[in-house]
Amino acid sequence: MIDKSNMAEQPCCPSCDCAAQITNDQVRARIADKPWIERYLSTPAGEVPIVRSELLFSDKLGTFRVRWGSGRIKYRVTPGLYAVGNPAPDSPVFVTANYKMSFDRLRSELGGIDGWIVVLDTKGINVWCAAGKGTFGTDEIVRRIEAVGLDKIVNKKRLILPQLGAPGVSAHEVKERSGFKVRYGPVKAKDIPAFLKAGNKATPEMRRVTFNMWERAVLIPNDIVQNFKYLFFTSVAFLLLSGFGPGIYSLNRIVTYGLPSVAMLVIAYLAGMILPQLLLPYIPGRSFSAKGGWIGAVTAVLAGWFLFENQIINSYFGLTSWLFIIPAITSFIFMNFTGVSTYTSLSGVIKEMKTAVPIQIAFAAIGIGLWITGLFI
Repeated sequence: MIDKSNMAEQPCCPSCDCAAQITNDQVRARIADKPWIERYLSTPAGEVPIVRSELLFSDKLGTFRVRWGSGRIKYRVTPGLYAVGNPAPDSPVFVTANYKMSFDRLRSELGGIDGWIVVLDTKGINVWCAAGKGTFGTDEIVRRIEAVGLDKIVNKKRLILPQLGAPGVSAHEVKERSGFKVRYGPVKAKDIPAFLKAGNKATPEMRRVTFNMWERAVLIPNDIVQNFKYLFFTSVAFLLLSGFGPGIYSLNRIVTYGLPSVAMLVIAYLAGMILPQLLLPYIPGRSFSAKGGWIGAVTAVLAGWFLFENQIINSYFGLTSWLFIIPAITSFIFMNFTGVSTYTSLSGVIKEMKTAVPIQIAFAAIGIGLWITGLFI
């Protein structure tokens, strides 16, 4: 059953802007273009869409596009009640976010399982981030249970929530306000079948949050695309400024000094986006800004040596400038990675930024000063 109360936020037609005006036919029309819905199941609370547990090519393509930063904000499903398999009143009830990748990850692991899926309105944000923001929380769970009429459909008033949603949920309050008992499932959806088989009990391994190289690597494409505009505008600025120097504005200087500078910016950008994420546990230092700085220092030395050996940049000031600029860039880039890491806390991030940002600014200022000096010497 798709929660009609949420549809008031997105009218199905210009003259239809309230939930009371939305008919079952209109509900069907709005989800008719969702190939991941197989059929509908009649329940005491209305018709519930039964979703496929096997992801289609379109689902995988959508995930690929979002990983590369395309349509991330709109990649969501309508909050409400869904089903998988052939659920009965005694079937388990799973709770997830309306970020489609979270929804897809859950349903893809429920092959051969009959169950209900309550999708919360997390504004298209994944479970972990939504729990931190409060949208995957107590109030939304209670509201969604009532909105979909869950108590009319199931006999056992039990909910299985993803463990990463725990920070935003008060289990005892959900029980007091809705009558439904909260049980936290495993961290990863792939462990749900084993969790159910063990009588809804999670092993220590199921409770462990990992952040291995692959889990970090899948975040890289989106970061590269989302931040590319900063690289573009910075590169244009360096390119245009490189024409200034002794005498008139020089196009030759743009080629000999500006283009190598743009190349160094690109190297710094990619090094900051890729290397720290892949090599995170092996880089010295505890803070992300320090780890990014180390990567930048090594990158700057190697790139500078290459440019000097090949006589691409002959200005000592120009070469030295990148020993300051690149570490500042890579340190700042990787410091921002704390927002998607399981290693950090909000207080830790704030504390780190208070120390790191002034140092990054100082390094960037010294580097730019040396770079400008290189234009005139």
